[in-house]
Amino acid sequence: MKYIVILGDGMADEPLVQLGGKTPLEYAKTPVMDDLAGKGEMGLVKTVPDAMKPGSDVANLAVLGYDPTCNYSGRSPLEALSVGVDMAEDDVVFRSNIVTLTEETPFEQKTILDHSSGEISTEDADILIDTVRQNLSTEEFSFFTGTSYRHILVWKHGKVLDMAQPHDHLGQKIGPYLPQHPAFRDMMEKSFSLLNTHPLNKKRQEQGVNKANSLWFWGAGTKPSLANFTQKTGKIGAMISAVDLLKGIAVGAGMSVVDVPGATGGLHTNYEGKAQAAVRAVLEDGCDFAYVHVEAPDEMGHQGSIENKIKAIEYLDSRVIAPIKQAMDFSCEAYRLLILPDHPTPIRCRTHTADPVPYILYDSTAQRKTIARYSEKDAAATKIFQPEGFKLIDHLFEKG
Repeated sequence: MKYIVILGDGMADEPLVQLGGKTPLEYAKTPVMDDLAGKGEMGLVKTVPDAMKPGSDVANLAVLGYDPTCNYSGRSPLEALSVGVDMAEDDVVFRSNIVTLTEETPFEQKTILDHSSGEISTEDADILIDTVRQNLSTEEFSFFTGTSYRHILVWKHGKVLDMAQPHDHLGQKIGPYLPQHPAFRDMMEKSFSLLNTHPLNKKRQEQGVNKANSLWFWGAGTKPSLANFTQKTGKIGAMISAVDLLKGIAVGAGMSVVDVPGATGGLHTNYEGKAQAAVRAVLEDGCDFAYVHVEAPDEMGHQGSIENKIKAIEYLDSRVIAPIKQAMDFSCEAYRLLILPDHPTPIRCRTHTADPVPYILYDSTAQRKTIARYSEKDAAATKIFQPEGFKLIDHLFEKG
């Protein structure tokens, strides 16, 4: 038996007036997911434990079978694992977004326009992070390039500080959300002075795209320690994702990481490449388990784009799930698919919520023959509810 998880990050949502009271998932054309829902099990799962912040870090740990209440030490250290950052036990790691701020002064009166600087490319971001590194690095603070707008700051012998997530405050004045720690606020202000007039940003302005003109620190944490996935589950696993967070979880769990050319984490990522990588992992490379993570629905939710969130969901259905199912069926290998979001990213608030999410569990050897629609409402109607998300993987692997 082979096992594949296909996760549409932030895919779940809330009913929207603009869609006639439907959610983007309910409105989207998803014939493959609908078919799988009718032939398999559909229900709701709670991926974010009570009292924990809803995020892809917590939720994806749960989907992979790690209880976040025991295994979570912060988001950024997981991302740091992905880019090979060497962390001491007492180092504290922060996410360092490159964001777009308005240009009026003083600094605290600026507004955050874009948490991703127009989904800046890693190549462009690396140029800017290099400028930051040359001017702001010290023996205490070190900067590392990540992917797209997502980068890393390591505070040697530091302490965990609670800082605001930039995607929670889009369109708002930044003053109330700036770090209280003077060193971090100083680095943010200096980064704006360095980056806003950088030649790359002048070029971006001429091209009509958002400047990448400031750092924003958040997501502090310490060096993680995850149980080895194979020792824990008996399955050899592969991670297919464009984002450092998921790659870092995989590194920490001892899973292989498959890099897919053209996988960006945005709407126009290499969907087909991810599907091919998953199939290759389980049919050719000796893996029992593949985890396919698609970031696009979450990014479109943060941008507040109904149209593009629907597109991202439809692309997931037609360009990832459909080819995976077709290839697995053709192989005649018995397999199980688990399809779900990690958390909702509602258009209404443009950030994450902790509501339970709909899942499909499909077994190629035990198909039902009913008609279903994969959506939040239809999943709730089944009355099947998994209250502890980290146990869903046991259900996938038929344990317990």
